[in-house]
Amino acid sequence: MHRLIRHRPSPAMVVACIALGVALTGTSVAAVNALAPNSVGTAQLRANAVTTAKIRANAVTAAKLRNRSVTGAKIARNAITGSHVLNRSLTAADFIPGTLPAGPAGPAGPAGPAGPAGPAGTIGPITVRQGSVLVPGGVAQNGAYDTETVTVNCNAGEKAISAGAGWSDDANDRELWVQRLTPIVTGGNVTGFRGTGGNDSGNNSTFTLYVLCYTG
Repeated sequence: MHRLIRHRPSPAMVVACIALGVALTGTSVAAVNALAPNSVGTAQLRANAVTTAKIRANAVTAAKLRNRSVTGAKIARNAITGSHVLNRSLTAADFIPGTLPAGPAGPAGPAGPAGPAGPAGTIGPITVRQGSVLVPGGVAQNGAYDTETVTVNCNAGEKAISAGAGWSDDANDRELWVQRLTPIVTGGNVTGFRGTGGNDSGNNSTFTLYVLCYTG
């Protein structure tokens, strides 16, 4: 009769048997810490592997987007409404020219400083127009002056700027005087003058009225 000799299994044998049993039952153990932090990046992901359904709501914020990476082509039509736009975040530069309505006209600004004086103008050509009248002298120096009036008008398109008078006798002892020189106004412009001369010299003398007329 044979005797059975009992042997206690070694620790290595126990571990090997447990591993064999786990493998045979189909049970797998997930090694949560098998991947190093930040070891999975864009290069390790298959194209289109990350879809919208795999992203947690509100997980992608502005800080996680590269500048200018989101363009109009990547935004669904009508996806962004007024409620999604921060107040005062858009300026006129963000809109297509001509799409914003013009605002009301602002108040008039203060008057600017006076500009420098311009160059002196040139006066147009001047023509001397004249008219004469004979004034009798009466009795010399008796205080009873004989007077006559003459009128001189400038031509059409001319304006009168000044006038003067003279006598044909200019001796020092002659009682000759200019009683008046009156401008003639037509349509708001001086177009001529009227002059009156007095004579108490005892001799007939010619009274002449001179008018300066210019075109301009």
